[in-house]
Amino acid sequence: MPEATVHVGVTRELAQARGRLPRALVGVVFLPVRLGSWFGGRLATQWQNIQTAFIQIWANKARSVLTTLGIIIAVTSTITVVSFVQGFGDYVTNMLRGFGTNIMFVVPWAPTGMQGRMIGRVSMDIHDQRAVGSECDKVRRISPMLFTSGTVEYGRGKAENVEIQGVTEAFQTIRNFFVEKGRFFGPIDVDHGTYVCVLGREVLKLLEVDDSIVGEYVFINQLRFRVLGILEAKGNFMDENQDNIVLIPDTTLLKMLPFFARWMPFIVEVTAEQDTEEASLQISRVLRTRHGLQPGQPNDFRIFRQDEMLRDFQRVRMIATSVLAGIVGISLIVGGIGIMNIMLVSVTERTKEIGLRKSVGGRRRDILLQFLTEAVALATVGGVIGITLGYSICAIASLHPVMVKIVVPIWAVLLALGFCVGVGVLFGIIPAFKAAILHPIDALRHE
Repeated sequence: MPEATVHVGVTRELAQARGRLPRALVGVVFLPVRLGSWFGGRLATQWQNIQTAFIQIWANKARSVLTTLGIIIAVTSTITVVSFVQGFGDYVTNMLRGFGTNIMFVVPWAPTGMQGRMIGRVSMDIHDQRAVGSECDKVRRISPMLFTSGTVEYGRGKAENVEIQGVTEAFQTIRNFFVEKGRFFGPIDVDHGTYVCVLGREVLKLLEVDDSIVGEYVFINQLRFRVLGILEAKGNFMDENQDNIVLIPDTTLLKMLPFFARWMPFIVEVTAEQDTEEASLQISRVLRTRHGLQPGQPNDFRIFRQDEMLRDFQRVRMIATSVLAGIVGISLIVGGIGIMNIMLVSVTERTKEIGLRKSVGGRRRDILLQFLTEAVALATVGGVIGITLGYSICAIASLHPVMVKIVVPIWAVLLALGFCVGVGVLFGIIPAFKAAILHPIDALRHE
C-alpha cells in the first residue's frame, strides 16, 4: 500500500475519533501527539543548528583552532594537574593503608608553654607498655619502637647512617615487616637481649653482599651481631628508604643506650579498625592513671592514630586538588574571551545572512539559538582536544619507571566538559544576542 494512502487513512481515523470524543477529553488524548510533534520539531531544528556550527568550524579550521587554543590549554592543564595530584594521592593513601588503619603510635610528649613546665619531666617505660598490653582489651599487639642510627660493617663493606630500631617479635606482624630469607628473632632473643639482627635490603646493597650473609656476623656500632634474616623489600615512602634499616631486640638496644629505659615510645595494633577510638581512650586512661595526672591536667604523652593521619591527608589532598584545579582553570576565562571575540567577528561577517533569515520568517530565538550553539560547539571541540592531550600526557608520564600510576578520573573529564559548555554559553550569549536583535532591513543593507 502506498505511503501517502496510509498517511491519509491514519489522519482520517484520528479526525473521526476526535469528533466522537467529548470536548473535555480531546486535549488529554491528543496531548502526547502534540508534544511529540513539538519536541520532534525542536530536535530537528537543534540538530540543524549543530550541523551548521560544525560546518562553520570546518570552513574556518585555522581560525577555529587559534580561537579554541585557550580552551585546549586550560583543559589539558586541568586534566594533567588533577590526574597527577590524584595519582600521587592514591599512592600515599595506599601506602598508609598498607601500614594498617588500626595502628597507633604512643610517644612521650611534653605540652608547650606553662602547662608543659608544670608537668615537669615526661617519661614512659616498659611498665607502661605492659600495663597497656594487659589492661586494654582492644589492644591486640604491642611493641616498643626505639630509634637510633649507626654504622654496620661486614668485612670491608661499610654502611653508615643506617636506621637501627629496637623492637620485639610482635613488630613484624604489626608493621608487616616480614623476612624474606632466614627468620625473625623470637621472644627468647628479646627476653635475653641477645645480639642478633635482621637486615634491610638497602643495607645488603651498601655492604655489597647477598643473602648468603644470613648466619654470619656483622658489627653494628662496633658490637658483634649475628644476622638471622633479611627483610622483604619495602621501597621508598615520603622520600625515605624503608629498606635502609636494621632491626634488633629492644632489650639489646637498651644495653647499648640505657637512657631509652625512661623514654620508650611504642606501637599498638588494635583489634579492629572500628575499635580505634575506644582503644585510644583505654590507652589514655591507663597512662594517665599510671602517671598520676589529675583531671584537667594535659597528657604527658601523645597518641598518633593512623586513621587520623589518613583523614588529614585526604583533607589536604582535596584542598590541594581544588586549589590547583581552580588556578589552572582561570585560563578557561581567557579561552572564553577568545570565543566571544571570534563570535562577534562572525556576527559581523554574516550580517547579511542574518538579515536574509529574518526576512523569510526567522525568529529572534532561532537566530539566538544558532549562534549560541556555534559558541558551545566551538568550546566543546576545544575541550575534547584538551582532554585527549591530557590523557596522552598522563599516559606518557606513567611509562616512566619511577613514576606512580596516573589515572585520569572520570569526574575530572565530565567537569572539564561541563566547564567548556558553560564557557560557551557564558561567552557566546552576547554575540548571539547581538545577532538576534539585528533589524532585517539594516542587516540586508550592511556592507
